[in-house]
Amino acid sequence: MSKPALYVHLVIGPDCDFESMAIRAALESFDAWVTIHLIGRPNDLIDVLSGEDLPSKMDYLILNFHGNEGRFCLPELGEDVYEDNEPKSIYFERQDVLSYCQLQDVKVIAAGCTLGWQQLATAFLESGCHSYLAPDDYIEGNANLMFLIRFFYEIITNQRNQQEAFELAQAIDAETTMYKLYLT
Repeated sequence: MSKPALYVHLVIGPDCDFESMAIRAALESFDAWVTIHLIGRPNDLIDVLSGEDLPSKMDYLILNFHGNEGRFCLPELGEDVYEDNEPKSIYFERQDVLSYCQLQDVKVIAAGCTLGWQQLATAFLESGCHSYLAPDDYIEGNANLMFLIRFFYEIITNQRNQQEAFELAQAIDAETTMYKLYLT
């Protein structure tokens, strides 16, 4: 096998598996190497954001979650299921990112409604991320998928840089204009 064009780690939030498999299939058809990580509890996401549970080689980290008012939606667990010191919330928000995120120089894409709110994006950048890309409103699901496919198509196939790929993917239609790119 030849060297992959790009290394992507796809983190899949609750009820996002169908779209995530479409993202994975598209990226792999573009010759990207895609690893996946399923999130079933808050500590799973903390392990990713802390850098503890990430592949050694990664160009992009995609957090494919549902979002609500600038927060990642997590599964609700039974009180007796939570681990010691695990956050007991169905949302993972700005303060949680500031508490747990240690993604030095990682390019993060948060593919979910409102995950591009400025305060959440700023928390990721303050935690060391290279860049943060996400929609700042309630984006339609198909538009979300199309944005990601076009973005990575431009990077991999047309050798565009991140800014150029972002601008082309954002220009697809009114829905994809919700995506915002934040840089350090």
